[in-house]
Amino acid sequence: MSRNIASIKNLSHRYSRDWAIRDINFEVTEKGILGLLGSNGAGKSTTMNILCGVINQTVGAVLVDGINIRQHPVQAKRLIGFLPQKAPLHFELTVDEYLTHCAYLRDIPKSQIPEALEIAKNKCGISHFSDRLLSNLSGGYQQRVGIAQAIIHNPKLVVLDEPTNGLDPNQILEVRKLIKEIGEERSVILSTHILSEVQATCDRIIMIEHGRVVFSDSMQAFNNYIEPNSLIIALKTPPDIDRLSELAYISQVEELETGRFRLFFTDSSEVTEKLIALSSQQSWGLLEIYLEKSSLDGVFAQLSASSKERD
Repeated sequence: MSRNIASIKNLSHRYSRDWAIRDINFEVTEKGILGLLGSNGAGKSTTMNILCGVINQTVGAVLVDGINIRQHPVQAKRLIGFLPQKAPLHFELTVDEYLTHCAYLRDIPKSQIPEALEIAKNKCGISHFSDRLLSNLSGGYQQRVGIAQAIIHNPKLVVLDEPTNGLDPNQILEVRKLIKEIGEERSVILSTHILSEVQATCDRIIMIEHGRVVFSDSMQAFNNYIEPNSLIIALKTPPDIDRLSELAYISQVEELETGRFRLFFTDSSEVTEKLIALSSQQSWGLLEIYLEKSSLDGVFAQLSASSKERD
């Protein structure tokens, strides 16, 4: 069983009079990738900045490997690598010059810096750009350099805030692959507002909306959170679409192709059994019927709506 590498307890923070986050609680296990999901303005970046010691919280505590980051910031920050939403790059420097600068900032002993540079560059696939100016790298490779600075001191926890923001589809796939590799060796927190990013990369998910946690569980549990509200049915001799729309338990009908429909229902109790029985009675010639899983977008919308209702 994996132990926890970080604990966020009763975390709340406000700017002036407005609360950005309220009573955030979650654990980060050793190794693996935790997705922090939420719409823009939900409180993700505030949570990440507190976790990494960039700002101090109003209420609550953050423990990194048992160390309270507010009480012992230097010791705790040694264990954290952070890539903020805008990578802190110095474009006038080469890759080696920049990473050497970051190594000094991380207080890596001078004799160990060359080895630390090579390990980080190899992991991020940028060794062949050692002498290239950062300004001359593509967006994808600039992001790789940003990730390299976050892992150069071999931290136990790596925090990435919107790491694929602004990248093209191929660059996104490459950075996702790199993040997965890093997650095999240490804990990673990936903050994003993009549902597909979490689905493609993460093992667990914390969803924040309006400054509060509205979901915390595995990726599989998130996908299955909402019961299906639609099904696909294929009929050999289908009735008119109006006939299907008139059924008491069907709220909407979409004709996908001849004889194939998507039916939205309001009551999930035995809806497939009812349609199977009706198809047999009316000689519609049932060819196929199955429930559709709710999309991540549907889950996101429902959880967001539930959060607003509580507020």
